[in-house]
Amino acid sequence: MLFFNFKEGMKNLKDNIYVGLQLLLLIIFFFDYDIWKFEVPQLIEITAIIIGFIGGSITILALMQLGGSLSPFPSPKKNSELITSGLFRYVRHPIYTGIILSTFSLSIFLGSSWKLGVSILLMILFYLKSIYEEQKLAEKYPGYHFYRENTGRFLPKMKEII
Repeated sequence: MLFFNFKEGMKNLKDNIYVGLQLLLLIIFFFDYDIWKFEVPQLIEITAIIIGFIGGSITILALMQLGGSLSPFPSPKKNSELITSGLFRYVRHPIYTGIILSTFSLSIFLGSSWKLGVSILLMILFYLKSIYEEQKLAEKYPGYHFYRENTGRFLPKMKEII
């Protein structure tokens, strides 16, 4: 008995690469290879803590709102449904938003150029992963294009805020 279906595995190669890179960057983020630390004023530190807490809260709430549709992979699960309520009403990728806010704010709080660099790479990865993910979502859900046009990728569209 084979544990790995080669055809299915190759079909999801992009999914595995994106998740692998995301995991690698998150692991690397917690190593401290700083050659250049920078000083952060106390007001910025406090602001970073608040933004980091908001980012963590967004991530946890979005994970809970996905429920059975939750998957680390960009391709939607077979029996999943498109979630467009809760945080997803305002942002198409609130988990990515929360992680980006958290990593950037922790980088700034710690004055870590290393963590800031990894945060930038993570943000680029999430942008590219979200493009691929949205292609897969549009294939599965006929109304996804309307949702995408009316909802911000990582931040709410201005009309949603007003």
